[in-house]
Amino acid sequence: MPDNPESAAEVTAAGIARLAGVGRAAVSNWRRRHADFPAPVGGTEASPSFALADVERWLRAQGKLAEVPLRERVWQQVAGHPAGAVTALVHTGCGLLLVRERPAEWLAVAAVSDERVAALLPELLDGVLDARFGEPRAVGTPSAAALRASVPLLRGAAELAAQGSARQAYEFLLGRHLYANPRQYTLTPPGTAALMAELAGPAETVLDPACGTGALLRAADRARALHAQDADRDLAALTALRLALNSGADVRAQSGDALRADAHPGLAADAVLCHPPFNERNWGHDELAYDPRWEYGFPARNESELAWVQHALARLRPGGTAVLLMPPAAASRRSGRRVRADLLRRGALRAVIALPAGAAPPYGVPLHLWVLRKPAPTASPTPELLVVDAASDTQQAAGGTGRDRLDWAAVRAAVLDAWLPFDKHGTAPAVPGTSRSVPVIELLDDDVDLAPARHLPPPAAAGGAAELTGVRDRLTTVLRRTGELTPPPPVPTETDRAGAGGRPPGVTVGELARTGALELHSGGTGAGSAPVLTEHDVFSGEPPSGSLPAGPGDEPVLLRAGDVVVPVLGAGRAARVVDEATAGAALGRNLQLLRPDPAALDPWFLAGFLRGTANQRQASSYTTTSTRLDVRRLQLPRLPLAEQRRLGERFRALAEFEAALRLAGRLGERLVRGMYDGLTDGAIEA
Repeated sequence: MPDNPESAAEVTAAGIARLAGVGRAAVSNWRRRHADFPAPVGGTEASPSFALADVERWLRAQGKLAEVPLRERVWQQVAGHPAGAVTALVHTGCGLLLVRERPAEWLAVAAVSDERVAALLPELLDGVLDARFGEPRAVGTPSAAALRASVPLLRGAAELAAQGSARQAYEFLLGRHLYANPRQYTLTPPGTAALMAELAGPAETVLDPACGTGALLRAADRARALHAQDADRDLAALTALRLALNSGADVRAQSGDALRADAHPGLAADAVLCHPPFNERNWGHDELAYDPRWEYGFPARNESELAWVQHALARLRPGGTAVLLMPPAAASRRSGRRVRADLLRRGALRAVIALPAGAAPPYGVPLHLWVLRKPAPTASPTPELLVVDAASDTQQAAGGTGRDRLDWAAVRAAVLDAWLPFDKHGTAPAVPGTSRSVPVIELLDDDVDLAPARHLPPPAAAGGAAELTGVRDRLTTVLRRTGELTPPPPVPTETDRAGAGGRPPGVTVGELARTGALELHSGGTGAGSAPVLTEHDVFSGEPPSGSLPAGPGDEPVLLRAGDVVVPVLGAGRAARVVDEATAGAALGRNLQLLRPDPAALDPWFLAGFLRGTANQRQASSYTTTSTRLDVRRLQLPRLPLAEQRRLGERFRALAEFEAALRLAGRLGERLVRGMYDGLTDGAIEA
């Protein structure tokens, strides 16, 4: 164990850049130019790590760091902990629980030396963890030897909690870890989690048998008792601490595979919320063949999701509700038709809801929600099943699919507007294309296919003849405007007549950034409530349609009028000048923002030259799967501001013409689709 535990914390070049508020290239330059820059203490040759304390001292000595932001300092201590970030987060959660539950005891112990703190903490933590989690518990009491390296981290976390709350401090640190390791954890988005909790209704006791990071149980914010289990021991501990710091509910969390080793065998919960693992063949099919939970039929080896469905029903009280996130194949695979049929016959399955793609991982698949209710012994089976397709209307409203483009307000409204009356009355009026109460007898055929889209009445054909007439009139107006905006015939320049072609080299965007003529910012970081300008929005000219991810993160880059936004991936060429209507939105992923100094650069001049084919080709790098644009290599001619503005006006006129062409294309497609639908449905005369 090192003499100074704080010196054990390590930081990468990316962490140094974050601390100093610079780019990683600046850190590389410091290492080359300054002989006294701290030497690496770990990592690899390609990605070395440095002692955090040494880096901070060097940055302060160089005047590059007046004061490390507290939350950044604490995060770097978590990330560089010698036992790993997960252990650091467990220790931090335990410490913050002590800070919140017994603040006087924490203040007393924090007044002594680090060595003494490490010796005193285990007994104090043991009492807090026992009182909060009972026995057995997923969170073990760390030993004094294990805590010795964590004492500076615990002091920093307590200071961070004093600026807000213990819950906020832990959410920031845990959230930063989760979002820094997206392939390691399956994160259920808060919109999906909140919708599932609303479908389950008020519940005092809630179980999640595959709790993951605890997002679903956090959404059950009115529960008095939260029961959790996860096969990953570390994740079960992190989730237990997260839930305990998030509310005053009793938390009973344990580790283990809930199908093979159920930690809550006698539980009769009011609600079960679950995002189970999908497509698992090794879920216990052979050893669990005679398990009493298979009340609705023994699931096939490839139907692990139906095993989780029946596990959820087995842990409900009569009349309790379970909401599970399911892959769409579970609604139609032939191997599961007998279990689905029995769920329908006995009234256990109440609703199947299709969500848009991007609602939860895997984000490219439009997942389903299954709403189940454990039948009471004397209750009559429900004669109808509610099917809802929340995907089509919400995707059309948002202009596409994807997690950054979901209109969660529209998704929630489409689902709850159908579910609430159905839940109250056992039936609900049909909404063409969106929802319908299907008699169970209609579903009990050879396939028992429960995919919502197959049982919904078709939507009205584009609003009927009146709406199509309006679309046609608008298209006529836009086509007339497009003709007015058509550029005049191009006049060749002397250079073109001479056959020289091209333009002389000027100045690159990178050089302009170094001289302060413009600023460069990358998108995709931060979290919040601002709308997000996405790649699709830039290419299509539409308003911002994305949303920032939930959880902690850096401050997002907010757009200002006059900014120029450029996509950096793909072969398409686009550059968008931000107007007043778009200002205030956040910059999305895979976008680069150029913020010109208006005294030096005209934004339309900048955007126009960035779109040049030869310019883009020169600044693009090619791989086997994609093209990436290096914005710093794009070039502009050196011209006076007056000449820039003259050219900028031409580029602005071209952009207006392009926008009119796009709108005409969308209206024309809508008119054609509506005419086809109207003629085939008989809504309009032939």
